[in-house]
Amino acid sequence: MSDANSRSIVSNQAGIHEKLDEIVNKHLEAEFKKPIAAHTQAAFDEVNAKVQAFNGPLILDSCCGVGESSANLAKRHPDALVVGIDKSSHRLDKHDVEYKQTDSGQYILVQADLNDFWRLAVAANWQPTHHYLLYPNPWPKSKHIRRRWHGAAIFPFIVKLGGLLEVRSNWDIYVKEFARALELTGNSCDVALYESDDAITPFERKYWASGQQSHRLIINLT
Repeated sequence: MSDANSRSIVSNQAGIHEKLDEIVNKHLEAEFKKPIAAHTQAAFDEVNAKVQAFNGPLILDSCCGVGESSANLAKRHPDALVVGIDKSSHRLDKHDVEYKQTDSGQYILVQADLNDFWRLAVAANWQPTHHYLLYPNPWPKSKHIRRRWHGAAIFPFIVKLGGLLEVRSNWDIYVKEFARALELTGNSCDVALYESDDAITPFERKYWASGQQSHRLIINLT
């Protein structure tokens, strides 16, 4: 399939999910007790040692896929350490050797479950200056609302991590729901179209080549 043939998202939702507020408020009030997986704990411990030893800004690139976005963010923030996290070893294994550490920036790619990794990062008092969520799986079926990050039990930890949070998606409802969920935590922001001359992720490049638009929110959670 060529980049110009990426299909648009199809959903049985016409707007923000009717149960979003109820779901988010429940997660804000509840304690997340899921045990931390051993493999994510081990991965976090290894990365955390590098983060604690680094004297500079920390940037998170969550759901980084093949890591192209992490490499591009490192080039844009050469004084920072970018940590790209994805649950798929298959995607991370596709990371091109040309993106390895260079004088263009520093970054680490790690395979981990974000439901655990984010909690560990909060417990370790990570204070990222930026946190990117670029084109996460939208789970467009209405019944899958709890699989979207803003509808999941882990959502409060995204807020606790702080930093300048940037969310992009080719599905406007996803970003609008995320903005509404943030509003329920006392953080209000606008959703707007995002355009640029340079795509920094493979999905972004495919969507734009197919004539699809990107929707974005940016909010300072510090």
